[in-house]
Amino acid sequence: MFKKILIANRGEIAVRVIRACRDLNISTVAVYSEADKAALHVRVSDEAYFIGASPSIESYLKIEKIIEIARKSGAQAIHPGYGFLAENAIFARAVKEAGLVFIGPSPEAMESMGSKTAARKVAIDANVPVVPGTTEALQSYEEAKELAEKFRYPIMLKASAGGGGKGMRLVESEKDLRSALETSQSEASSAFGDSSVYLEKAIVRPRHIEIQIFADTHGNFVHLGERECSIQRRHQKVIEECPSPIDEKGLREKMGAAAVIAAKAVDYAGAGTVEFLVSDETRDFYFLEMNTRLQVEHPVTELVTGIDLVREQIRVANGEKLSFTQEEVQWNGHAIECRVYAEDPNNNFLPSPGKITHLQTPSGACVRDDSGVYEGAEVTIYYDPMISKLAVWGRTRDEAIDRMRRALDEYNVGGIETTLPFFRDIVRDKEFIEGKLDTGFIQRYFERKKVSEETDLTKQDIALIASALSYSEQNPVATNTQTQIESRWKTAGRVSLHRNRL
Repeated sequence: MFKKILIANRGEIAVRVIRACRDLNISTVAVYSEADKAALHVRVSDEAYFIGASPSIESYLKIEKIIEIARKSGAQAIHPGYGFLAENAIFARAVKEAGLVFIGPSPEAMESMGSKTAARKVAIDANVPVVPGTTEALQSYEEAKELAEKFRYPIMLKASAGGGGKGMRLVESEKDLRSALETSQSEASSAFGDSSVYLEKAIVRPRHIEIQIFADTHGNFVHLGERECSIQRRHQKVIEECPSPIDEKGLREKMGAAAVIAAKAVDYAGAGTVEFLVSDETRDFYFLEMNTRLQVEHPVTELVTGIDLVREQIRVANGEKLSFTQEEVQWNGHAIECRVYAEDPNNNFLPSPGKITHLQTPSGACVRDDSGVYEGAEVTIYYDPMISKLAVWGRTRDEAIDRMRRALDEYNVGGIETTLPFFRDIVRDKEFIEGKLDTGFIQRYFERKKVSEETDLTKQDIALIASALSYSEQNPVATNTQTQIESRWKTAGRVSLHRNRL
């Protein structure tokens, strides 16, 4: 087994990998930028090395610097986490050429599946159903316009490299196409160093369901079931579940088999996730992409299967066989994860950087909080604003929801805005409880909330009018005029709101 591993990442995923290494008695090496010199992953690692200025392009994306530190520290392997260089085949190949082990798939598999357009070709050749669209990056606005007319609006523009919703835009009509294309290309270039964008037909009200797969270098392939990832904002997941609330006999087996076929097509090794769009009406599923790395939401799979995915990643990278077979994989109970972001959900989920002045995290039976912060830590403007992942397990979905409600109510963060109040509302929402999920869930939730608030306001208006009329009837001195009624409203502090409604 490896003696020392460098983690080429930051935040909660770096802490998560460090803990898995500790379980295996492996020493850890952290890297950090100027903004992260006091970060939690730096504090809990065995060694930590400064890597550069705060912007990721000057630190966490510096391939040569990371390899130099790995050699200097005596690390034998590098774990990329997710994001940054995790799906960068150039990085994986450079690690290998430096005589180190990359804890992930081969560069060749990453190239085949890391590019979304290349992955679509692989899926098509393997007879895995795909969403109608292009298999090459768009070369111009004119080409995008022609293809959008061919596939018919609405269409999706997507970055060929990377994931996490970056470089992704829904386009409803031609008038929005040019600006959406330019924005998508710019965002993709900034996030992944690759401005390539492709086009797909948008599936109306789909579920986003993914299959966790695992493979070793001895020819063993398994899947660990599905995760429901339909609740998203800006095309990025915020709540995930395992298993999906879909009660469809045989769907897991069909999607799992398709995911394994796709992985075998590129001789995959390690942890990977094959993502599908599923029609909520017909239950037809379509290959979307493959993430050649560990997923943010992996804890829900771990809670339900009892398998430590990071530990398994390290073992497979060390040349060992998978510690389980497909027949040995069991799914017990239900798990839900909420990604806690330093964002203001009432202001279009805009980031809320700043110092965490107070932090109270939940605990208790079957509650897990994978965090990358502590009280007094600073949430910077330079990186993704996720501060932790709160996951719970229950014997049933209802039990898991009850436990998540309790855990969210215990969670308290001061000094910054977070998505915690939003989650507290969601887990009490009727559609969520009933499992009526698709990628448009959040938009509909806010629409329902607005209607509910307006209805409550109307009820208050009626009550105030009735009160004002009753007051005037019971007081002969008062006359039932607009002036008297407004006076009564003014007493209730509502005159400015209601003057225009008379």
